[in-house]
Amino acid sequence: MPLLRMTRSLCPKCLKIINASVIEEGGKVWLDKSCDAHGNFRELYWSDAKEYLRASAHAYEGKGVSNPAIKIDSAKVACPYNCGLCTAHKSHTILGNIFVTNRCNKRCWYCFAGIDNIKKNGFVYEPSFEQITAMLQTLRNEQPVPTDAVQFTGGEPTIRDDMLDIVKKSASMGFKHIQLNTNGIMFALEPDLPRKYREAGVNIVYMSFDGISEKTNPKNHKYIPQIMENCRKAGLPLTLVPTLINTVNDNEIWKIVKFAADNNDIIRSVNFQPVSFVGTMNSSSDEEERKRGNSGSRLSNEERRKRQRITITDLEKKLEEQSNGTIPASSFYPASCVVPVSKLASKALGGVPVPEFTCDPHCGAATYIFKDGDRIIPITSFVDVDAFFRLMNEISAEDLETTIGKTKAIARLYLGLGKIVKKESAPKNFDLAGALTGVIMKKNDALVKFHWDSLMIGAMHFMDPYNYDVDRVQRCVIHYAVPDGRIIPFCAFNALPGIYREKINKEFGTPISDWEKTTGKKLDDDLKRI
Repeated sequence: MPLLRMTRSLCPKCLKIINASVIEEGGKVWLDKSCDAHGNFRELYWSDAKEYLRASAHAYEGKGVSNPAIKIDSAKVACPYNCGLCTAHKSHTILGNIFVTNRCNKRCWYCFAGIDNIKKNGFVYEPSFEQITAMLQTLRNEQPVPTDAVQFTGGEPTIRDDMLDIVKKSASMGFKHIQLNTNGIMFALEPDLPRKYREAGVNIVYMSFDGISEKTNPKNHKYIPQIMENCRKAGLPLTLVPTLINTVNDNEIWKIVKFAADNNDIIRSVNFQPVSFVGTMNSSSDEEERKRGNSGSRLSNEERRKRQRITITDLEKKLEEQSNGTIPASSFYPASCVVPVSKLASKALGGVPVPEFTCDPHCGAATYIFKDGDRIIPITSFVDVDAFFRLMNEISAEDLETTIGKTKAIARLYLGLGKIVKKESAPKNFDLAGALTGVIMKKNDALVKFHWDSLMIGAMHFMDPYNYDVDRVQRCVIHYAVPDGRIIPFCAFNALPGIYREKINKEFGTPISDWEKTTGKKLDDDLKRI
């Protein structure tokens, strides 16, 4: 059992911080840990050890934050129990999340923020416009890199009456990239709503989409055609976000990608999220299993978790198999691999800090695919990606502040890409050199056309107490801003709900009975609208 590294994790029973070993066995990577009170635990970390090691080569140390809300001695920090961000955090915020409501118009059995949790918790959390404005300002105040991308999430954000005003406010505060995380149902019921959100400032809709069939995507399947039509009319692009659960919808990975590629005029990317066993997902009942057609013998939560667990490399391999090799697993690279492009942009701007995706290389992975007639081609089929990132590092070392220096860098760029890109295999609209020349020449929209002409296929595997890795959470780049002025990493906020999400809901929320009395509504009224 080769030891790959040591880290700290959590006991999944009592949530105590415990030491853990990341080991390789049987070609897979496992997390081994032991709690004095609850014994030994072994959890699948990555299902392919070779891919784990390949991803490890793309690790980068981030800048952290120079104005942390919690200033403590990093040697004494009880991470992840006092996030804020603190001085032990190694990355800055790439995407700030604002949790605008815990109300929802659906009741999904696998949701970590579902309505059942609201009733259990007893509070409706719906921060005021003023509180949300303050949270947005906290993100904009972060140093050395002010957050310029925000996602409004829930619950279901579109059921807030003032959601459009919140989006407009964020745009006025300098956020360049504004996402709306939604199931999209209100976009089908109110045809003009996508236009209103686009005009308010939303750049992209981050839409739940768990499969192409009603069985795999009961949440919003019947609404998808109308959502697509209304978003097309509004010019409001979509990212499809499938929550991927083994034995539930893992058989439709390629079908989802193909659906996105066939609708690439409005769908910009697919971001798979391998299921995280928190919230309602951590206590899936046998009754729920029977509803989904799994009427076999009763399973313990541990047996069900092992059956439904799916890792990033599982996703990659299933996509390769289902696409008959069209998109190989090797075409995926860790999300952190794009750091050299960020460093190039920073150098071109005279050293001004820019967002850098310095998450742990095992947090997520992605590739780009292109439509060329009827063909779907991954970028790795015509670009030597490893050589490309080496070239980016070399050009970043050049003088990019003078006209002569930029001219030399662009010449070197074209010469280098000529050896790296197989033009005869590339799609006709592929112009990576033009996009990167724009970066060197400080054109803010330089990479927009590249993204528009391609389709990004990504995966982000958020953690739960079973596979928790403290080293990863200290490098998290997706954070929640909360009303008390703190900024909390995603995998702390959601994997430890009793410490963060539920506690914040109680502190800043309203008891359900008081909310219903004040508003004249019932919590379940949202279900009646659809």
